[in-house]
Amino acid sequence: MTDIHTLDLNFVGIPHVIASYLIKHSQGAVIIESGPGSTIEGLRAALAAHDLTVPDVTDVLLTHIHLDHAGAAGWLARHANHGQGARIYVHPNGAPHLLNPEKLINSATRIYGDMMDTLWGEFLAVPEDRLIVPQDQQEIVLDGLRFCPLDTPGHAEHHFAYLFEATCFTGDVGGVRLPGPAHLRVPMPPPEFHLEKWRASVDKLQATGCRRVAPTHFGIYEDAERHWEMLQRGLDEVDAFMQEVLPSDPAVEVINDRFTEWTADRSKQQGLTEDEFAPYEAANPSWMSATGMQRYWRKYRVSEA
Repeated sequence: MTDIHTLDLNFVGIPHVIASYLIKHSQGAVIIESGPGSTIEGLRAALAAHDLTVPDVTDVLLTHIHLDHAGAAGWLARHANHGQGARIYVHPNGAPHLLNPEKLINSATRIYGDMMDTLWGEFLAVPEDRLIVPQDQQEIVLDGLRFCPLDTPGHAEHHFAYLFEATCFTGDVGGVRLPGPAHLRVPMPPPEFHLEKWRASVDKLQATGCRRVAPTHFGIYEDAERHWEMLQRGLDEVDAFMQEVLPSDPAVEVINDRFTEWTADRSKQQGLTEDEFAPYEAANPSWMSATGMQRYWRKYRVSEA
């Protein structure tokens, strides 16, 4: 089995929140996820721990284009791969936003305001000659390393998971699962959270028979079947929450308060301490899922009623 190394990007000084995954090859290394622009120094330090530097990174596989996963891709497309710029792989639906990230940046700035730079740093466009756009299940071969991108909507329409040997890099469609007690969250940001598509994506990933899962938030887990069961249960619980709270069309502030309380209670029931709860909020803020649920409910559940 090829060695896979977890790189902790030390997002906002908190360990075990955002990972890149490193696989070495004869010409340098592949990483899965660039992380945000704010963690470039964290990436440098993590690479140095494996006797590598940024120029050694030849290829970057992005699961999707959200800032915590892809924010540093444009920078790596300029500075990595021995001066040529790393090759950046992304879902077809995400490619236009990497070539011209203005809309993505403006949308994020409306959400994060003055915290935008602190949280996410600079988001540079990816030069067109550095961008590679595979299709669903179109094999990517990098110096003998074989990756299979899997179209997996639900969290976002521009989402790939990557199957590599017996490991599946799940981005966010595999949920948020941090080291510690067995606990998993479903990250549901607007505008593309879609419960039914997410269930289908989990079925697709489970059918691969992979033995290990590697969510970007955070780490490699050897219990893939248990992980899928935890994720399906999490989706069921979110569905039940929405059916209880959203039919009356409450304001998003009300949804946020209810969901934050629900999330905290669920975490305690599953054995998380307050110190273990905080990194989950850094990786997956409850308020963002509240907004995503409201949009999904109004667009799909109300219209189908």
